[in-house]
Amino acid sequence: EVQLQASGGGLVQPGGSLNLSCVASGLSFDANAIGWFRKAPEKEREGVACISGGDGAAHYAMSMKGRVAISRDSAKKMVYLQMSRLKPEDATIYYCAVDKTGECRRIVTGSGADYWGQGTLVTVSS
Repeated sequence: EVQLQASGGGLVQPGGSLNLSCVASGLSFDANAIGWFRKAPEKEREGVACISGGDGAAHYAMSMKGRVAISRDSAKKMVYLQMSRLKPEDATIYYCAVDKTGECRRIVTGSGADYWGQGTLVTVSS
Protein backbone atom coordinates (compact mmCIF):
# COMPACT_ATOMS: atom_id res chain seq x y z
CA GLU A 1 0.00 0.00 0.00
CA VAL A 2 1.38 3.36 -1.04
CA GLN A 3 1.32 5.96 1.70
CA LEU A 4 2.37 9.59 1.52
CA GLN A 5 2.56 11.64 4.68
CA ALA A 6 3.09 15.36 4.29
CA SER A 7 4.09 17.68 7.10
CA GLY A 8 5.56 21.10 7.76
CA GLY A 9 2.59 23.29 7.08
CA GLY A 10 1.67 26.11 9.41
CA LEU A 11 1.19 29.83 9.76
CA VAL A 12 3.70 32.17 8.18
CA GLN A 13 3.69 35.89 7.55
CA PRO A 14 3.65 37.26 4.00
CA GLY A 15 7.16 37.23 2.65
CA GLY A 16 8.15 34.40 4.96
CA SER A 17 9.40 30.91 4.29
CA LEU A 18 8.21 27.41 5.03
CA ASN A 19 9.61 23.96 4.39
CA LEU A 20 7.33 21.03 3.66
CA SER A 21 8.30 17.38 3.93
CA CYS A 22 6.75 14.17 2.70
CA VAL A 23 7.69 10.63 3.57
CA ALA A 24 6.71 7.89 1.15
CA SER A 25 6.26 4.19 1.72
CA GLY A 26 5.07 1.20 -0.24
CA LEU A 27 6.69 2.15 -3.53
CA SER A 28 9.93 2.04 -5.46
CA PHE A 29 10.90 5.57 -4.57
CA ASP A 30 13.38 6.55 -7.27
CA ALA A 31 11.40 5.04 -10.12
CA ASN A 32 8.36 7.19 -9.51
CA ALA A 33 7.85 10.87 -10.08
CA ILE A 34 7.12 12.57 -6.77
CA GLY A 35 6.09 16.12 -6.14
CA TRP A 36 3.57 18.58 -4.83
CA PHE A 37 0.32 20.10 -5.90
CA ARG A 38 -2.00 22.38 -4.00
CA LYS A 39 -5.73 22.75 -3.88
CA ALA A 40 -7.99 25.23 -2.19
CA PRO A 41 -11.70 24.57 -1.63
CA GLU A 42 -13.75 25.36 -4.73
CA LYS A 43 -10.61 25.90 -6.80
CA GLU A 44 -8.83 23.76 -9.34
CA ARG A 45 -5.88 21.62 -8.33
CA GLU A 46 -2.65 23.46 -9.12
CA GLY A 47 0.73 21.87 -9.66
CA VAL A 48 3.73 23.22 -7.77
CA ALA A 49 6.84 21.11 -8.34
CA CYS A 50 7.95 17.59 -9.11
CA ILE A 51 11.03 15.39 -9.39
CA SER A 52 11.09 12.91 -12.25
CA GLY A 53 11.66 9.26 -11.63
CA GLY A 54 14.99 7.97 -12.82
CA ASP A 55 16.94 11.09 -13.69
CA GLY A 56 15.69 13.05 -10.70
CA ALA A 57 15.17 16.21 -12.72
CA ALA A 58 13.20 18.96 -11.02
CA HIS A 59 10.22 20.51 -12.74
CA TYR A 60 8.34 23.58 -11.61
CA ALA A 61 4.93 24.95 -12.35
CA MET A 62 4.55 28.63 -13.04
CA SER A 63 2.38 28.98 -9.94
CA MET A 64 5.37 29.30 -7.62
CA LYS A 65 8.38 29.14 -9.90
CA GLY A 66 11.35 31.03 -8.51
CA ARG A 67 9.97 30.82 -5.00
CA VAL A 68 10.16 27.08 -4.39
CA ALA A 69 12.82 24.40 -4.52
CA ILE A 70 12.11 20.69 -4.52
CA SER A 71 14.53 18.00 -3.46
CA ARG A 72 14.47 14.37 -2.44
CA ASP A 73 16.38 12.03 -0.16
CA SER A 74 16.17 8.57 -1.66
CA ALA A 75 17.63 6.85 1.38
CA LYS A 76 14.90 8.29 3.58
CA LYS A 77 12.22 8.15 0.88
CA MET A 78 11.45 11.76 1.50
CA VAL A 79 10.71 14.73 -0.72
CA TYR A 80 11.01 18.32 0.41
CA LEU A 81 9.55 21.61 -0.75
CA GLN A 82 11.27 24.78 0.32
CA MET A 83 8.99 27.77 -0.13
CA SER A 84 10.00 31.39 0.20
CA ARG A 85 8.53 34.86 -0.33
CA LEU A 86 5.12 33.42 0.44
CA LYS A 87 2.03 35.38 -0.49
CA PRO A 88 -1.49 35.26 0.95
CA GLU A 89 -2.66 33.59 -2.25
CA ASP A 90 -0.27 30.69 -1.54
CA ALA A 91 -2.37 29.75 1.47
CA THR A 92 -4.05 26.40 0.88
CA ILE A 93 -3.54 22.67 1.41
CA TYR A 94 -0.40 21.22 -0.15
CA TYR A 95 -0.39 17.58 -1.18
CA CYS A 96 2.48 15.24 -1.82
CA ALA A 97 1.80 13.17 -4.94
CA VAL A 98 3.26 10.31 -6.93
CA ASP A 99 3.05 9.41 -10.62
CA LYS A 100 3.89 5.79 -11.36
CA THR A 101 5.00 6.57 -14.91
CA GLY A 102 7.97 8.47 -13.54
CA GLU A 103 6.97 11.57 -15.48
CA CYS A 104 6.06 14.87 -13.87
CA ARG A 105 3.64 16.23 -16.44
CA ARG A 106 0.44 15.40 -14.57
CA ILE A 107 1.68 16.60 -11.19
CA VAL A 108 3.15 19.84 -12.51
CA THR A 109 0.09 20.69 -14.56
CA GLY A 110 -2.21 19.71 -11.72
CA SER A 111 -4.07 17.32 -13.98
CA GLY A 112 -3.63 14.31 -11.76
CA ALA A 113 -1.47 11.75 -9.97
CA ASP A 114 -1.67 8.11 -9.05
CA TYR A 115 -1.34 8.62 -5.32
CA TRP A 116 -1.50 11.53 -2.91
CA GLY A 117 -1.62 11.97 0.82
CA GLN A 118 -3.86 13.95 3.12
CA GLY A 119 -1.97 17.19 2.66
CA THR A 120 -0.62 19.84 4.96
CA LEU A 121 -2.20 23.24 5.47
CA VAL A 122 -0.24 26.40 4.75
CA THR A 123 -1.61 29.68 6.06
CA VAL A 124 -0.07 32.98 4.99
CA SER A 125 -1.29 35.86 7.06
CA SER A 126 -0.03 38.75 9.11
